[in-house]
Amino acid sequence: MTRLKEKYLKEVVPQLKEKFSYRNIMQVPRLEKIVLSIGLGEAIQNPKALEAAEKDLTTIAGQKPVVTKAKKSIASFKLRTGMPIGMMVTLRGVRMYDFLDKLINITLPRFRDFQGVLRTSFDSDGNYNLGMREQIVFPEIEYDKVDKIRGLQVTIVTTAKTSEESMSLLELLGMPFKGKSNG
Repeated sequence: MTRLKEKYLKEVVPQLKEKFSYRNIMQVPRLEKIVLSIGLGEAIQNPKALEAAEKDLTTIAGQKPVVTKAKKSIASFKLRTGMPIGMMVTLRGVRMYDFLDKLINITLPRFRDFQGVLRTSFDSDGNYNLGMREQIVFPEIEYDKVDKIRGLQVTIVTTAKTSEESMSLLELLGMPFKGKSNG
């Protein structure tokens, strides 16, 4: 069992159960999956961009990403339906907990002048979205072998019903939010 999952089971579940007065342990919010994605608009002109992004995403996530394709044609962007425009990978189970542990304790503190992540990036379903400007903050990415700095979207999907429950869950797991807690 991973360190973060153990922390969730031993510390986070009892605290959340008490805070939100859940009657059943199955009501306690938990992590469902983490989705990492890279948008590659440049793949229209440069097919090599897909290979480079795939290599980076595989290195970061530890599993092979799938190519996302355009759903609509947009003439002004020279985009046709079915053209590859991005990559994504979904992490669950052990890989998900390992990735979140690495994100919280190693990757985020590597940002220059890091003061915490925004508390406002929750959607109405209790999922958290974190946009990163560059993939090189991950320790396993070798700076010399990167062809281009790309942005990366990290979506943490939880079973929480509200953003307040989701924020409490992530905060107790160690997510460094900006400012002090409001709960």
